[in-house]
Amino acid sequence: MKSFFARNLLVGRDSVEPSNRSAQRSFALPILFFFATIFPSSAQSVTIGSKKFTESYVLGEIARRALNDSGIAAEHRQGMGGTIILWEALRGAQIDAYPEYTGTIAQQILKTDRRLSLQEIRDSLAKLGIGITEPLGFNNTYALVMRRDESRRLALHTISDLQKHPELKFGLTHEFLDRHDGWQPLRERYQLPQQNVIGIDHALGYAALAKGAIDVKDAYSTDAKIGENNLVVLEDDRQFFPRYDAVFLFRLSLPTLTVAVLHKLEGTLDEARMIRLNAEAERTKNYTRAARLYFDGGVTSTIPAGENFPHKLARWTLRHLELAGISLLLSVTVGVPLGILASRGGAIGHAILGFASVVQTIPSLALLALLVPLPFFGISARTAIAALFLYGLLPIVRNTASGLQDIAQPIRDSAIALGLEPVARLRKIYLPMASRSILSGIKTSAVINVGTATLAALIGAGGLGEPILSGLNLNDHATILQGAIPAALLALLVQTVFDLLDRALIPKGLRL
Repeated sequence: MKSFFARNLLVGRDSVEPSNRSAQRSFALPILFFFATIFPSSAQSVTIGSKKFTESYVLGEIARRALNDSGIAAEHRQGMGGTIILWEALRGAQIDAYPEYTGTIAQQILKTDRRLSLQEIRDSLAKLGIGITEPLGFNNTYALVMRRDESRRLALHTISDLQKHPELKFGLTHEFLDRHDGWQPLRERYQLPQQNVIGIDHALGYAALAKGAIDVKDAYSTDAKIGENNLVVLEDDRQFFPRYDAVFLFRLSLPTLTVAVLHKLEGTLDEARMIRLNAEAERTKNYTRAARLYFDGGVTSTIPAGENFPHKLARWTLRHLELAGISLLLSVTVGVPLGILASRGGAIGHAILGFASVVQTIPSLALLALLVPLPFFGISARTAIAALFLYGLLPIVRNTASGLQDIAQPIRDSAIALGLEPVARLRKIYLPMASRSILSGIKTSAVINVGTATLAALIGAGGLGEPILSGLNLNDHATILQGAIPAALLALLVQTVFDLLDRALIPKGLRL
């Protein structure tokens, strides 16, 4: 690493010499490895996406199983986020199909407040290269729910009744707060006076409702938790919510056989059956097992066990290491040279440090969302790697620059007095002197990458974030810990590895 940077960039008053071919090859190898790793390995497999709530997971599993049973290779990217992320992924061919609802399509995707017929929806989507199945057989509309005992105490039976109780606390999902058919239009239609309104995760909202932390939350009418938690659905007496008939959206360019399999799912699920499947997923914490009930007619005794935990843990961990490792390699490859340039000061140095600092201030979820619609990225591992790479730059750039700038002037003068060439001064004196600071920045970047990589699961990139997101959706602490504990241990392991590297790479006289 030292010889590469020495051949390319110099610090302080020293001039910069052109890099030779060996250095160029050293720089290119990680980049080529990055591109080789992040492109999909199989273009023929059908990819099913799903949103981050139980029913969408189950429907995604049903579609995957139906395709596999028809001899079509398919994979399911679970819990990829909200409507817009899934829609952009579908349009960008990052996924091939996903379960959606007619009301959401009209309001969120086609951006209309008008009640559209299914044929109108189909015609509008066809212009965008997207097809739609007939309804699967159930209407999963939005609803407002509250505890049954509280509803009786306050005599609340309809949404209009909420006008009399401005003191009630609302906990609404973040998507519902921003939807065109969500909170603000609902508040206007019913003239609701409540001001204590917070955003909360869908599954965590049920726990908050049970504990009395909130009084009202939004729900889906087929949520199994409504019955399990003895909640009551407030009547939509002004018919605000449209029908949300479940359908599958798919790319029209899919093979005819694949589309035919999705069409076979039409009209096969009524609301009662969907609620039972959701309840099974909540009970077993296993979406695949719940989806199997759809095919096996509700006979649970013949359902084989799914993937065992050690196998899942190995898969999650290897994916997590891949995301964190490639992004760290890129951060080091780019960050150390930038740090060397930044250490020279001036406009270029300030611009480099400013850029790295600005990137660090962008919330990780926002950075992922910003990268998804861009060409080349989309819903894929490369988007997560790009985000982690950008997040890992600041510690490396800053520590490299400060480590080189802190070299005392007498040492610089001595190096010049020895008659060393500029490249030799950088390689033999400056970089070794700054090595402790540089490695400290790389260590910080590595630990940040391991922690932040859990968010990659939000866009279907996998890793140890998968069980964390699934556990949040199921409100199951054991499932959350299946991802959180390994991620924490992985961060400690990375810390230990870099402590050992300190002994190997830092000159003995500079070690702490």
